[in-house]
Amino acid sequence: MIKNKIVIGIILSVFISAFGGLFLMQSVNAEPQMTVYKSATCGCCNKWIKHMEDNGFDVKAVDVLDVNHVKQQYGLSYEHASCHTAVVDGYVIEGHVPALDVKRLLSEKPDVLGLSVPGMPVGSPGMEMGDRVDHYSVIAMDKDGNAKVFNQY
Repeated sequence: MIKNKIVIGIILSVFISAFGGLFLMQSVNAEPQMTVYKSATCGCCNKWIKHMEDNGFDVKAVDVLDVNHVKQQYGLSYEHASCHTAVVDGYVIEGHVPALDVKRLLSEKPDVLGLSVPGMPVGSPGMEMGDRVDHYSVIAMDKDGNAKVFNQY
């Protein structure tokens, strides 16, 4: 009887350890939560949010009346503006930035304010319109207003 309880205890410990480890691995590898500030009526913002979710991001969408106020709050310049502003892991993501670039940013952790795809280039995530694809750059912005190309499409 005591041997059976010991064996059951060992089996239970191994089971809990194995599944606890899986749970820990999943939580370590999970993408951080992203908050997206957008207009309630903007369809391309919703498409971009879906793009981010399809690429593993946990997205919370917040409809705001004045998206420009959010941009000012996070220190974005007019020249880097687009239709929505997101915040993830302390970085600002402006506009239709591809998920791969956001993942690269979070992996490399450069000392920047964030990334931007200024305007709304056709073919960027959320702005797909048939076969047309505009060439565009993903811009890394620092806190002093300086910018450099992070990636090009």
